[in-house]
Amino acid sequence: MSTETDDRGGADADLIAAGIDDLYDAFLAGDRQRFDSHLHADVTTWETHLPGPLRTRAELDTYRDRRDAAGARPQLAVLAATDLRVDVWDDTAVARYVLVAEPKDGPAQHSRVTDVLRRTADGWRIVHHHSELLVPATA
Repeated sequence: MSTETDDRGGADADLIAAGIDDLYDAFLAGDRQRFDSHLHADVTTWETHLPGPLRTRAELDTYRDRRDAAGARPQLAVLAATDLRVDVWDDTAVARYVLVAEPKDGPAQHSRVTDVLRRTADGWRIVHHHSELLVPATA
């Protein structure tokens, strides 16, 4: 799956979109260092499936260390941002997209994601990640 952006953020929006693609490619590759290179040191992470909001990078690291030690790291065939929209205002940006996670042995899950990014000396970094699992409607 490819990421597409509208043209309201220009070159910065393209950089952010490429960073989001690389973030999820790094997750699939199990490259935590590369994944973390897209996160600000003060990132907050709020996700439906996590045990409450993770308000610091240390809390995120503790969660991931426990998950990985328990052998519970998700095994995915696909993890990709779709329907991406990026808006940029000076040194702040918001990226909104649907994250598609396809396990190797199960149905795909879709999450609605909002990432807030700040421009740093090292490029754009995610300072807040909010993800809500979308539950399919039942008939």
